[in-house]
Amino acid sequence: MTAPPVPVPDRVAGRHALYAYLAVAILVAGMVRIDVTLPLIGHVGSALVAVTLLYAPVVVAWRRREDLIDFGFRADPVGRGLRLGLGYAILIFPIFALGYFAFYEVVCAHRDLRAFAPPGTCKAYRGLAHLVGPRLDWQLLQFVLVQGVVVALPEELFFRGCLHELLERRFPPTRRLWGGGVGVALLLSSAAFALIHLPRQGDPRALATFFPGMVFGWMRSKTGSILAPCIAHASSNILVRLLDLMVLRT
Repeated sequence: MTAPPVPVPDRVAGRHALYAYLAVAILVAGMVRIDVTLPLIGHVGSALVAVTLLYAPVVVAWRRREDLIDFGFRADPVGRGLRLGLGYAILIFPIFALGYFAFYEVVCAHRDLRAFAPPGTCKAYRGLAHLVGPRLDWQLLQFVLVQGVVVALPEELFFRGCLHELLERRFPPTRRLWGGGVGVALLLSSAAFALIHLPRQGDPRALATFFPGMVFGWMRSKTGSILAPCIAHASSNILVRLLDLMVLRT
């Protein structure tokens, strides 16, 4: 039986990934400081970040004479993408919710530990005895739409679609876990994803996004599409918002 050919590392793809990330990181670091809100547009800084993350893969694909489809900008395989994205929510969300409640119960109950919580949240924390269902209004619906279209899609197209793809060409995964590549490319793309979150508030807790980034990157590698990571990413952000509405005075 003939062994499958070993992928040849594409050093040019690695350079393109580095240049694209540095350019985007510099732009985003400046844009997140634009604290202006306009009618119809909303937060200008966030809108500019979304446009940058959507446009960067287009530029990279054009320079490489490729197409966005090569960067996973497609729904196929729809069934597998939906199963992975929704399966992630079913498996992870109950565990995350329990951890969320446990974190605030412990941290907010001890003055010395409150520094580990985001500023002001312990003051707003209602406690498990005062859980309330989130109000289903236009503001919440708008948040859901924004997370899907303005946050998850641009971030996944750039980080998992473009960056992860180029890094996997430079560092082909030597191992596969349930069909998804695991290796240097996954680590680097997840680290890049985590670091891009730091400039907005300078909060080191933002580096925790490295871990969901690993899962999103694995999904992208397994399916060749950004559908599953988009679903998982958007639904994760929505879950956090719903939990905040349940226990915090926001």
